[in-house]
Amino acid sequence: MKKKKGLIILEVIGLLLALLWLAPFYLMIVNAFKTKKGIFSDVIGLPEEATFENFKEAFVDLNFMNSLFNSLLITIISVLIIIFFSAMAAYALQRNSSKLSKTLLLVFVAAMLIPFQSVMIPLISIFGNVEMLNRAGLIFMYLGFGCSLSIFLYHGSLAGISKSLDEAAIIDGANRLQIFWHIIFPILKPISITVAILNVIWIWNDYLLPSLVLSGENETIPLRMFYFFGQYTKQWHLALAGLTLAIIPVIIFYFISQKHIIKGVVEGAVK
Repeated sequence: MKKKKGLIILEVIGLLLALLWLAPFYLMIVNAFKTKKGIFSDVIGLPEEATFENFKEAFVDLNFMNSLFNSLLITIISVLIIIFFSAMAAYALQRNSSKLSKTLLLVFVAAMLIPFQSVMIPLISIFGNVEMLNRAGLIFMYLGFGCSLSIFLYHGSLAGISKSLDEAAIIDGANRLQIFWHIIFPILKPISITVAILNVIWIWNDYLLPSLVLSGENETIPLRMFYFFGQYTKQWHLALAGLTLAIIPVIIFYFISQKHIIKGVVEGAVK
């Protein structure tokens, strides 16, 4: 009886937490269909008369197709490069038991604690005059800032893969590169999905770093969203409609790969 009551309490707490987590999405979607006057008159309630004009105007103001292309290009290339280099680095560190490998792993873990704001000004002052510092430069920076967590997750997952697989492949004549790409990397699929999810959400929504690097036709969706918030007026109805459009690609990606997320997090954090 006590166990049943405990489960009921946990279910109620879980439901309340779910409602709390979903509240911002509810406010965003509901207010995206309201006029500017309707938002300020009733923020929480449903729209009296739903309008799609906000989405049409936001689509034009955001230059949505161009901004979407930039966001997709930067996000996809950055995530693929992070996965590519992080997996290989973690494999090299995990399979090498020397003190240098352990020290390098500690360096990567320690780098996770360094906030971007602390290196923002030196980074831009050093690379600010480099002509390539646009989309290519931004991708290079994402590689640097995203590798630490990715290497940590891959390293934890690799600890659960027996070294006997490597030894058997070496006996069959495979070199290290062949062992990694044909044997080890396919086994790392769950953690690779997790790494991709974490970095997609971060890079897709990032505003600060692109605002220091990108301009003009290279701007991503978060940068274009800034134009709805002027000095004297804030167009919340258009901003919320734009946000609704912006999160659709991430939600689609999340639902496609969601079955791998929990498994990958457990492998990377526990093992």
